[in-house]
Amino acid sequence: MIASPPPAGVYVPVPTFFVSRTAQNYNAVAAPLDLETQARHSLHLAKSGITGLVLLGSTGEAVHLSDKERFEVLSAVRKAFDGAGFKEYPLIAGTAAQNIEVVVEQLKSAKEAGCQWGLCLVPGYFAGASTQQGIIQWFTAVADQISNNVKVVPSTYAILSKHPNIVGCKLSHGDVSYHAQIGANPDIDNTKFHTFTGLGQQLLPVLALGCAGAIDGTASFFPKSVVHLYDLSVKNAPTEEEVKERRLLQYKLSVVEELVVKFGTVGIKEAVSRVLGMGDRDGTRLPLTGGIPGGDKEWDNWKEAMDDLEAVEKSV
Repeated sequence: MIASPPPAGVYVPVPTFFVSRTAQNYNAVAAPLDLETQARHSLHLAKSGITGLVLLGSTGEAVHLSDKERFEVLSAVRKAFDGAGFKEYPLIAGTAAQNIEVVVEQLKSAKEAGCQWGLCLVPGYFAGASTQQGIIQWFTAVADQISNNVKVVPSTYAILSKHPNIVGCKLSHGDVSYHAQIGANPDIDNTKFHTFTGLGQQLLPVLALGCAGAIDGTASFFPKSVVHLYDLSVKNAPTEEEVKERRLLQYKLSVVEELVVKFGTVGIKEAVSRVLGMGDRDGTRLPLTGGIPGGDKEWDNWKEAMDDLEAVEKSV
């Protein structure tokens, strides 16, 4: 049986929430998971039109979690969706290892927890010595051992796209030419292999190149705005006003995306806390600590951009 790719649309690489510093069980070395906030944030995204979630990717601090905690996060989110009537809501689980056996076990555990797809990061510890053939063999070895879908990020997409268990890739770089060479490649069956950008600031242009959507950090705090841009961007015959609207919205989103580019997971958690009131502003695990450098003063530098996109969020 050939595996199916995740549906096209907007996905969110969600942060992993830990209990507040004010909680009785708070531990400064490794704060316990806050599964209640995790579920609440996930449901907010689904209700805002987000297509699916990527859990335990780099934004989710996967490398900071034990295998037991990984399963707790994944199963808690699936349970929350099932209980709220979001049966079969798309969940993609990231892996946080480079050993093939460990990656396979994480994928199997994720499937048991209720995730339909896995996101495997290209093994890069020995990046300088790795060859394209070695990367192909690594992903093939992982895909051969599992029965759920694998979503990968190799540079040899055309070859790997032929594997029945490899169903897509996420491109987290700014090279639009690479998006074109995958999304528009006639040798890749894009009904079975979906290409997603990891950068919302590229959403409008890459959709025109045959890509399936975005896995976007800003969508974790302005979900409706990113979904609205996606909906406008996939229109085959937009009106003149819609062309202007989507161009302006892409601009507003791109400006806010610079916060994510600059501060990564720390910036996303700060924004989720400030915009949505979920989690602590500096709710990360060591060695990440302290929130965005500069605190309130730095946040003020982004106020105009945030206000512009928040106005869109409230209007759609």
